[in-house]
Amino acid sequence: MSFFLELKRRNVFRVAAAYLVAGWLLTEVFTTILPTVGAPAWMSRAVVLVFALGFLPTVIVAWVYQITPEGIRRQSIVDDDDSLSARRGRRLEFLTLAVVVTGILFLAVFGSQRESVDSVDSVAEVPPMSIAVLPFVNMSDSQDNEYFSDGLTETLLHMLAQVPGLKVAARTSSFSFKNKNLPIGEIATALGVAHILEGSVQRSGDRVRITAQLIRSRDQFHVWSANYDRTLDDIFAIQDEIAGDVGAAMSKSILGVAPAAGESARSTEYTDAYDLYLQALQQRSTFSHWGLRAEQDLLKGALAVDPDFIDAKLALAYNYLRQSETGLMEESLALRQMLATAEQVLLVRPQDPDARAIRLFIDSSLQTSDVTAGKVNAAIAGLREIVAEHPDKLDARFLLVRRLSNVRDFGGVETLLNEALKTDPLNPAILYRLGVMHANLSDSSQAIAYMQRSLDIEPRQPNAHSIMSSLSQVAGDGVGAVRHMLKSIEYDPTDHELSAELAQFLYELGLIEEADDFRKRVLSIAPTSSAAYEVNMLRALAVGDDDALYQTAREAIRIDVSNRRDAYVDAVHNLLSVAIRRGVIEEELAFIEQSSPGIFAYDSAAPSLKSWAAQFAAMDAWFVARPKAELLERLAYIERMAAEYGFSIDDNPALKVSVLALLGKSAEAIELALDQVFVDSVLRHPSWQERFEHAQYAEIVSDSRVQRALGKWSVERTKVRKNVAEFLQTARVET
Repeated sequence: MSFFLELKRRNVFRVAAAYLVAGWLLTEVFTTILPTVGAPAWMSRAVVLVFALGFLPTVIVAWVYQITPEGIRRQSIVDDDDSLSARRGRRLEFLTLAVVVTGILFLAVFGSQRESVDSVDSVAEVPPMSIAVLPFVNMSDSQDNEYFSDGLTETLLHMLAQVPGLKVAARTSSFSFKNKNLPIGEIATALGVAHILEGSVQRSGDRVRITAQLIRSRDQFHVWSANYDRTLDDIFAIQDEIAGDVGAAMSKSILGVAPAAGESARSTEYTDAYDLYLQALQQRSTFSHWGLRAEQDLLKGALAVDPDFIDAKLALAYNYLRQSETGLMEESLALRQMLATAEQVLLVRPQDPDARAIRLFIDSSLQTSDVTAGKVNAAIAGLREIVAEHPDKLDARFLLVRRLSNVRDFGGVETLLNEALKTDPLNPAILYRLGVMHANLSDSSQAIAYMQRSLDIEPRQPNAHSIMSSLSQVAGDGVGAVRHMLKSIEYDPTDHELSAELAQFLYELGLIEEADDFRKRVLSIAPTSSAAYEVNMLRALAVGDDDALYQTAREAIRIDVSNRRDAYVDAVHNLLSVAIRRGVIEEELAFIEQSSPGIFAYDSAAPSLKSWAAQFAAMDAWFVARPKAELLERLAYIERMAAEYGFSIDDNPALKVSVLALLGKSAEAIELALDQVFVDSVLRHPSWQERFEHAQYAEIVSDSRVQRALGKWSVERTKVRKNVAEFLQTARVET
């Protein structure tokens, strides 16, 4: 008998068919019922996988065994004949047919219900009056006109947002699809909209041709399309016309009536000013040094053409803030410029939400000499009101995020950012700030996840790579830290602080020669900056040159260097460390107070952050040179002021260990250090060797358990230093 006939005789084909039909029915049943009872998605996938994997064993069993009246028996002992085999085969066929009929009935009843539920859900989730404006494609001969097509898109988006009843996807999320050739349906699903507006711009000389088309996402139907040929002096009229036509086309196709016209989004009628404004917006995307400088120059150019251009004024005010955050402007100067610009807007628009938010933010700045906790809380309340009234004002929302971060209300920060993310899910700036928030909470895994999502959307963010470098250090990944810092420098080579960060990391690892390369970059770009003083002190520390450390720290204090990146505070700490070793503590304390009168006063109700941090940096010297009673008073003052500003020393284990050491509570400090500090990577505490040399740590360091922990840190540091050196050598060769 042939193999095929033997398969047939043993009912293998019938068993296989019955298994496939039964598997199909059960799969349909489970995948329909499981989601309705709240089961996780993996359970439905597991059902499909189980049936798929069970097919081959079932066929093998059908070959080896037979179902008989006496039960399941091996083929070799079954007394079989053709008529008995045929009867068994017919029973299998009847069973298979019954399963098929049952399956059809099930799908007829439950399938239609599931389809109707799905359709109801989709209608509920995607409002019919909703639209995303995709970046118009630049069809001009010159790529220099890219800003013009992007600016047209942004203006149309803003104008459509004024149409009553129309939901418009956020600008940043829409722009994340720029230059991505994805299906309209996929884009619409990601943005949660029912319509897509796309088009192209072709600019030649003083003429422009714009093509626009409105597409219904569910069936790709072209609801409306039009071409516009105009001169550039008609550009505002074109924008108004397109926005009006799109709103009318959507309303007529859905409601049968045209909508009321929305207000114009512009605050200028000068095309040259608007042109410069659009170019400025294009420069902002990555928040790099060169981009922020270019944005400022272009905005000032727009205001030179039209001094009353309010949108340009507000953009310039926010530009000053971003420059202070990235070290381009000294913070107090940036805040003064920001406030002056916002006040100009308030003279014309007293209720402008952005200008009001800026004034509240600056009035509560910790750089303000008379700021109090009450003032900060009042500003937070005012900013909350503005955000509630104008949820689409993302910059105002970010001001509130900054203030809540100052008082460590990270729950409020998370709520604000998640609200923004619902309407703008692909905005890298929102994801970046969520990453920073989780980093502040020491939640590294979430911080990395959000920061990586931000970089996936906009890879050219130097600040995001800098944060990723810090997170890599926390995780003990020295090579990852260097890799991200090199990316930061690549994307923003003019930002000297990025090179300073990498130099600091390398000096702390003891890689002097490698660090010197990046220190030279800092000194060539910004030789008098606070970062320059910082890297010079770090080099002196790394090579053990007390004379150089003393001179650099003293000069930084004499000129009252900015405390950006803790440069001033580190100068105080380094100068007093040398003074302790040389026995001239009182002389250097007097020098610091003479250079910055009041810096060590501990009777002020609201000291500056700089004064607060400088006092903590001086504790090592006060421990040696001053009476214990004064030391305790100063410590109590520092902790009280920390609470006033929303900080708690207890939240930082390493800082708490320092306080316990100063208080002479060595046993408590040892247990805390072993439980919460030495469990970290050495990269999280790179200055541990210098720190533990001070007198208050003598009893702590002598503990055998601390000695073993320090030994592990030393071994880890040696390993990381070797890996980083090899990586940099490879990177240098590849370059």
